[in-house]
Amino acid sequence: MQCVLISLPVTDPTWIFLIVLVIILFAPLLLGKLKIPHIIGMILAGVLIGEHGLNILERDSSFQLFGQVGLYYIMFLAGLEMDMEDFRKNKVKGLVFGILTFVIPMVLGVWSSMAILGFGALTSVLLASMYASHTLIAYPIVSRYGLSRQRSVTISIGGTAVTVTLALIVLALVSGLFNGTATPRYWLMMALKVTLICLVIFLVFPKIGRLFFRKYDDAVMQFVFVLALVFLGGGLISLAGMEGILGAFLVGMVLNPLIPKISPLMGRLEFVGNALFIPYFLIGVGMIIDVRSFVTSGTALTVAVVMTAVATLSKWLAAFATQKIYGLSKNERKMIFGLSNAQAAATLAAVLVGHEIIMENGERLLNDDVLNGTIVMILITCIISTIETERASRRFTLVEAHSSDIPQDDGGKENILIPVANPDTIDNLVNIALMMRPGQQKDGIVALNVVDDSNDAVSEEAGRRNVEKAAKIASAADVNARMLTRYDISISSGIVHTIKECGATAVVVGLHKKSSILDSTMGSLTGNLLKGTCREVIVARLEMPVNTLKKMTVMVPSKAEFETGFTRWVTHICRMAIQIGCRVSFHVTGAAAEHLRAAADKADIGTLAEIITEEDIPFSDRMSIAVKKEHLLVVVSARSGSISFEPAFERLPALLNRSFPESNLMMVFPEQVDRQDVVSFSDPRGT
Repeated sequence: MQCVLISLPVTDPTWIFLIVLVIILFAPLLLGKLKIPHIIGMILAGVLIGEHGLNILERDSSFQLFGQVGLYYIMFLAGLEMDMEDFRKNKVKGLVFGILTFVIPMVLGVWSSMAILGFGALTSVLLASMYASHTLIAYPIVSRYGLSRQRSVTISIGGTAVTVTLALIVLALVSGLFNGTATPRYWLMMALKVTLICLVIFLVFPKIGRLFFRKYDDAVMQFVFVLALVFLGGGLISLAGMEGILGAFLVGMVLNPLIPKISPLMGRLEFVGNALFIPYFLIGVGMIIDVRSFVTSGTALTVAVVMTAVATLSKWLAAFATQKIYGLSKNERKMIFGLSNAQAAATLAAVLVGHEIIMENGERLLNDDVLNGTIVMILITCIISTIETERASRRFTLVEAHSSDIPQDDGGKENILIPVANPDTIDNLVNIALMMRPGQQKDGIVALNVVDDSNDAVSEEAGRRNVEKAAKIASAADVNARMLTRYDISISSGIVHTIKECGATAVVVGLHKKSSILDSTMGSLTGNLLKGTCREVIVARLEMPVNTLKKMTVMVPSKAEFETGFTRWVTHICRMAIQIGCRVSFHVTGAAAEHLRAAADKADIGTLAEIITEEDIPFSDRMSIAVKKEHLLVVVSARSGSISFEPAFERLPALLNRSFPESNLMMVFPEQVDRQDVVSFSDPRGT
């Protein structure tokens, strides 16, 4: 029997992929016990298995392919997870930090390269641009702690966009000098091409994405479509003469409003990137490091020490200067420094480009010592970045309740009940509930299937499939949904009893469709539900996916601020607007405007909210407004007998069905005080 030995390095694709998967699986487990961040574990594993280590694997085309995907993925997720509203509020601070974190490393980098390392002018400039750029490699830590909307995080992301762009321009300038194209006409054409491509990304890509998401709801198709846009943007920027990572970052920014933070698509994008592409990239980075060069050549060690020290010091100085200019706290400075210190994406691109450039004297623009020193710099700065970001995130979490800079979520634990009956509306109803729930809550969704005793087994089985579908959608967004099946004498009775049993704080149902002329617009189910519970009830009819909406128009009746559930429904609407990234216009009478602004500010909606004060006229007369196809009309109604109830509310459903037959519509019935607790003549001792 012949024994087959596996020769090193391994070349069989099956074994290569298996080894990589084993590393991705066990490296975090083993190094986590040593308190070493997972990111660093991947890089160290790459050093160990690479050709300069144990030579188990060679850096073949698979690492180049998946590494490039991972490189784009890091920048894409940074743009995708950016809070655009906070970015707009802190854009000046981000711009200032971006300029500081570019200029300071450039000055220190050029001086240290020429004075200490003895490099030429062009080599020094390119090397300094590597210090100036940085990668948000520690951003997953911020996301894990739920601090993505923290001011210092927003400033860091804004600064990243500025400094990476400037660093890539320097890279294009230096490489252009050596490829024979450095003429005024070349720079003019490159500027025109970059400008044109950026306009295409910012103007055309969102329209294409919105149109695609409206027509196709298949999860696989949406995922592939997004990746195609990412690489199309990167490829177009590469054709213009700049590195494609800038295009990936810009695509993430323009798709930001179309992919809510709490959505199944966002969960899939983060999962695939963090599980495969990004680890592949980090392992490939580690495989480049030649550990032996630091033993055999003292120059390589000197270069690595100088590069690491200058990169770290310059980033700290930029964070310190930003802190002093804007009066930030000490921990905010540490967060900015932690996020901006890691050198990976643009730095690696620059050193690889510079290493391939051969000067007239036959030497490389960036020699092997610089290449190895760069990898060591990437390794050490990533370690510092992850440790500092972890520490700063923990401090922010500990003082979150006392910090006014961190948005506070309102209302404690919530349970949103979704009765599922129509499989065509499940996606929209679940997505509405996901956007309305508190962001830090990993549960709070209850999918209910009510079985009428008179129904047969076929309808019962269909209901169970609907409940499973709702739970699957919620699970894709990393939210645990309870699946309930209830047998009752009627659908409305089953929903009302379940509200009490599971402690539901709100109910989201689909708008009834009239089956005959005699049928009511709201339907008997919704009417019985409003009579049977005092909890907030939301009735929705969406003609397109909720994430493709461009604006929300909210009609608020007079005296709405006196209802018990006023703050809750305002918070729900604001959360939806924040997740979608669209503007919301509240149409109110003069008396309610102040209360509404206070409730919206408490929900931390920022500048997305617009409050329009109208005359105190009958509510039905105020409904003569124009609603575009891509807008959502939200009508805040009231139950009979409540403070804000008007007689016109009885005819409101028919009015909406007649005036807005094909519009996206949502009716909100605010929570009321439990009728058992209302003081009346029949019960004078009520509380």
